[in-house]
Order: sequence, then C-alpha cells, then structure tokens
Amino acid sequence: MLSSNDNYLLTRTGPETRMGDMLRQYWIPALLAEELPHPDCPPVRVKLLGEELIAFRDTNGKLGIVDEFCPHRKVSLFFGRNEDCGVRCAYHGWKFDTEGNCVDLPSEPPESKFKDKVKIKSYPCEERGGVIWAYMGPTESKPELPEQEWMLVSDSQRHLSRKIQESNFFQALEGGIDSSHVSILHSGSVGGLGVSKNSNSTSLLAKDTAPRFEVADTDYGLLIGARREADEDNFYWRITQFLMPFYSMIPPFAGAPRGGHAWVPIDDENCWVWSWSWTPDRDLTEEEIKQMKSGAGIHPTLIPGTFRTKGNKENDFLIDREMQKRGESFAGIFGVGMEDHAVQVSAGPIVDRSQEKLGTSDTAIIKARQCLLKAVRALENGEKLPALDPSSHRIRSASVLLPKGVPFQEGAKEALELSEKDFEAV
Repeated sequence: MLSSNDNYLLTRTGPETRMGDMLRQYWIPALLAEELPHPDCPPVRVKLLGEELIAFRDTNGKLGIVDEFCPHRKVSLFFGRNEDCGVRCAYHGWKFDTEGNCVDLPSEPPESKFKDKVKIKSYPCEERGGVIWAYMGPTESKPELPEQEWMLVSDSQRHLSRKIQESNFFQALEGGIDSSHVSILHSGSVGGLGVSKNSNSTSLLAKDTAPRFEVADTDYGLLIGARREADEDNFYWRITQFLMPFYSMIPPFAGAPRGGHAWVPIDDENCWVWSWSWTPDRDLTEEEIKQMKSGAGIHPTLIPGTFRTKGNKENDFLIDREMQKRGESFAGIFGVGMEDHAVQVSAGPIVDRSQEKLGTSDTAIIKARQCLLKAVRALENGEKLPALDPSSHRIRSASVLLPKGVPFQEGAKEALELSEKDFEAV
C-alpha cells in the first residue's frame, strides 16, 4: 500500500504542486488536430493540469494555447473572435496573439501604451501525428517532441480518440499497465474483437489467469512482463511498455493493429484518456476503422459534440446484466476500453491507496508508483528525468511465446525494438 502523503503527492497535479511541476517538464497531448481544422476557426476550450485554457489557430495557421480568461474583466476568450492573427475578447475587444501578447486595446485611447504592459499566459504548442501538443514547463527546459511510432506513420495507418474519464489520472494509468485483469475483466470482450482468428492469445489468457510479473527499470520508464503458462516447454509473455510520465503501449494480438494510451490530468479528479491504434506497415482497413468507431475496442463512443462517453457513471455505463450472464462481457459493459473506464471510475475520483491490499500481480503497479515518485524527487534534486530524449520512445510492446528459462528481455529483444530501418520506414 501507499502512504497517505505519497498518495497525495501522486494525485495532485495543479500549478505549484510537486507532481504537477514534474509533469510540466514533458510535452502533453492537448487536442486532436481536427479540433482546429483551419486558420481563424473558432477557439476551443481545453483544461490541462488544473489550468483552464483556450487553443486557436491564427490567420497564418500558427497554433496558440493561452489562458482562457481575458485579464481585463476575466471573461472567457472562448466567446471571442479569432481573426487577423489573434483572438479578440467579445466584451471590450482586447486582442491577444498566440504568444499571449496584447496586440490591440480598442477600449483605450489610441495614444495609450497600456497594451504593451498586458500579457496573458501562453504555452508553446506543436502539431504532430494528428495531435496538438502543449509544453507547460520552464522555457529553458523544453525538450523535443517524443517519437513514438504511432506519431510518425501516415494518417491512413492511424486512428486517434480522446475522452473524459471521471477519475484521477494515475488510477487510470495503473489500469493501463495492469496485465493481470485482462484474463478476467476482458475475458469476453477481447474475443469479440475477432483477434482470435489470427492468434491463440485469447485461449492463452484464459488458460492462466494468475500471471507472474517481472518488471525491469528502463531509461524511459518500465518494461513490464506478464508471464503465463503456455505449454510444457513455453511461457506466453505479454510485455507492456510504460513510458514516463503517462504513456503505455498495449501488447499486440497477432494480425491486429497496435494500440497505446496516454492519461493526462484535466484536474485532480478527472483525466483525458487518449487512445491510438496504428499499423506499422499498411493502411488500416475499413473493417478495422469501423470496429474502432463502434466502441468495441479501446476507442470510445461519445455523446455528439462532446468528449463524454455515452456510457458513463450517471447511467451505470449502460450495464447489461444479460450480456454479463452470457459471458460476452465479464462486467456487462460493452467495449474493452469502457470496461476499464467503468471499474476505474467506480473506485471514486481519487483512490485512498493507504487502504489497499496488494498482491503479487500488482508488482507493475507498485513499480509505476515508485517511478513517478522518484521522478518528482529527481526534479527537485536537479537530476535528469526519464523519457525526455525523443529517441527513447522508439520502442514497441510485444506478445511472444518464449522457451522456459529464457529471460523475457532477451528473448523478446528484437520484438521490443523499433529498429533504425523501421524508424526510417515510418
């Protein structure tokens, strides 16, 4: 279990919090690029790490993420006009560029120099992989954007989604790196994805519901191996990558697209769940995209015009007890991602980890907590943080059969690496 003090440290991410300061050292996925489709399109609200912001694409196509509220009378710039290289407040016309500079004050005399003294908070942002990224940390510490494989393939090889989840980011992240629950929670839903046509993974998952975990520290986070009995000579390894500060790569099923997540704090009690699916060497098929949009896998179905899921805590995630009885979903909830969403939210917005009873299958969870807490303290001591080097993200997860006695890091080494040849190909 975790102490109350460390649990508090892990889960508070707002301005001037220790965890928040650490997370701000990294680039953060903020919006889908399609949310700002063209120059001078309407601004979009986005809340990150407890900060209420708006994003806009100016007349020249430059991206800006700035404080949502005009410094004049603190009204929301969401209602402003995005025009002529700036967003203009609808109340008195104060106008700000992508860097937060006040460029026009029509309510002041023409000779006034007051606008030169007015500036609002702004954050650097860049676009890559269909995502608009924000950097909220010190300017002098800004790293390069990460280089995960899904970010570098063509649009036709990638499907993205994001949703709001009503829980602290870390309990969602813990679910993403917990491979033991796959044999239980997802026992019905994974088979329904059709992966069993190309893989015997579902039968192997069902055969051994108590995997043995081995977790290795890396220079980017953790390498998490979940070992299951396959046959007399082999183990079935599902190997998850955890990349600091909030990414995971899901062990793939043969023939199916790869998948991954990011869990980004909205505030202390809510998070953005980003999901991406991609194929390294081909376009996604129409059937695969249709399935992703159906909500059966890791991608959600949303209430139109929002990032809120159709199944949510107010309607008990549309639980279907008959489907549960039939075994189509162990929890009676449609969709692999929504099964995770529901159980994580059911624990409350912030879990009291001092009350937990952890077992051997929770090894990866314990190590991830230690990893984040260590990074917080490393920042405070002026030490280097993990996963800031973009090249450290050039990795893959893996699902492999290995002879008993072969260490998974060695046996799966080739499957876990994104080689220079692969990297050049994408």
